[in-house]
Amino acid sequence: MQLPRKVIIGDRILNNTLEFIKESTLKNEKIALITGINVKKTINKSIEDNFLENNIKYQWIIAGDASFQSVQNIEKELQNEKIEIIVGIGGGRCIDIGKMAANNLKKPFISIPTSASHDGISSPFVSLRGGHKPYSIKVETPIGIIADLNTISNAPCKLIASGCGDLIAKITAIKDWELARDDINEYFGEYAANLSYLSAKMVLDISKNIKKNNKMDKQITRTIVEGLISSGVAAGIAGSSRPCSGSEHLFSHALEYITNGKSGLHGERVGIGTIIMAKLHKSNWNEIKNALEILGAPTKAKEINADKDEIIQAFYLAGKIRPERYTILNKIDLHKNQINDLIEEVGIA
Repeated sequence: MQLPRKVIIGDRILNNTLEFIKESTLKNEKIALITGINVKKTINKSIEDNFLENNIKYQWIIAGDASFQSVQNIEKELQNEKIEIIVGIGGGRCIDIGKMAANNLKKPFISIPTSASHDGISSPFVSLRGGHKPYSIKVETPIGIIADLNTISNAPCKLIASGCGDLIAKITAIKDWELARDDINEYFGEYAANLSYLSAKMVLDISKNIKKNNKMDKQITRTIVEGLISSGVAAGIAGSSRPCSGSEHLFSHALEYITNGKSGLHGERVGIGTIIMAKLHKSNWNEIKNALEILGAPTKAKEINADKDEIIQAFYLAGKIRPERYTILNKIDLHKNQINDLIEEVGIA
């Protein structure tokens, strides 16, 4: 099992970055801070002041797009530097790029999310474009996570709604894992499955207690952040992405590939995929769809700039992306008209 050493969640706690780094450093070498331009403008002063006061050497690196090429560029930039720890600060893109670079350079990684858009903030998996596999690949788990609720709460609402989509997806991911256990005798980790499912149920419960499109308060934000972290930890316990990723994630990867990354955020695509796959599993897809709508997440193809044909293509491709990952897609064989009827019935297109 690969688990984070420390998780710190609280309000205005970016100063804890320094505290945790000091606990984790041994050689007093340079810290690499990977982030985006806008995030750096927002948080650089609070971090730099503390680093300078404590004689911590650091280097800012502005991340490119979420691709393997961006990771290679960072590795090239750091290869002659004496780097002790890599820190990813930002959304899913910066966290994934940082995790991959740290993994390749064999350096410990600290995750500092500025939004709660998916469970990659704590999981040992990354999703980047440009590789030979259009799905998440395994890396080392972050040694620490520092989640500042003030920063995350002020991120655009669609980002936390995307996180809710990624959490609610655990419903169909667990269904697919149970299916693999029953049909092909695949290992099924009950504890990891229950931990992951708890995060999904929490999202359903939250949706019943807030009014549609209401701004989420910090307590709800904290609960969602804790759910995303727990979900990532479940993957670390299972040693695979099974507790967190099933047919709905395969659909998301396929749709991203077909639309060249122009079909919304990861959690938005996954949420829509969950509605479709829940219908195939004969689960309560209406409850899932209603929860996503209340939380402000997309439930229709047009809301993520995709059309009906792209949804149908993604459905076809999803089952072929990762043949070894047994899901509900292995048990069905729908022709185009049936897929069209399916997505119309659940109101996706």
